[in-house]
Amino acid sequence: MSAIAWVAVVVVVVLALGAAGYLVASGNRRRHLQDRFGPEYDRTVQESDNRRVAERELLAREARVAELDIRPLDDETRETYAKKWTEVQERFVDAPGFAVTEADALVTSVMADRGFPTDAFEERLTVLSVGYGATLDHYRQAHEISGRAARQEAGTEELRQAMVHYRALFEELLTDSPHPKEADR
Repeated sequence: MSAIAWVAVVVVVVLALGAAGYLVASGNRRRHLQDRFGPEYDRTVQESDNRRVAERELLAREARVAELDIRPLDDETRETYAKKWTEVQERFVDAPGFAVTEADALVTSVMADRGFPTDAFEERLTVLSVGYGATLDHYRQAHEISGRAARQEAGTEELRQAMVHYRALFEELLTDSPHPKEADR
């Protein structure tokens, strides 16, 4: 075999190893993002032009959250919030629309105390998607119903659903580590 043939074989082997390495790294990154973002990974990919662009967006979200000072609540604060949530749920019987508005404010307050930005709803979604992707759709649905409730366009059953959705995120925010919840709690 000539030297040129050996060089060609080596080049082909190196290219094959590089391609295999790229595929493995890409697969590992995809699995990491799917694990980290849960259903939010699929949603972001569907809303994007292509998977790589969506994955870059998700990686940028991770970087953004890494810069924030997200912290757990101390036991006393956690207990105070739990009591407030119970009070909000109790008020639902007499004033469901008002209770939903209070639930939204309470979730936002917990977010602020934990160190999450609370200015714009889309910003909240982006930041929460990093650790709370499995619960994020609950928050979207609750927020949408809350908006309709403010316009007096939501019925009592929808308001009850909003409370259930808010509770899903509220309970995760109260704990130190998020974990997936079942959709129908």
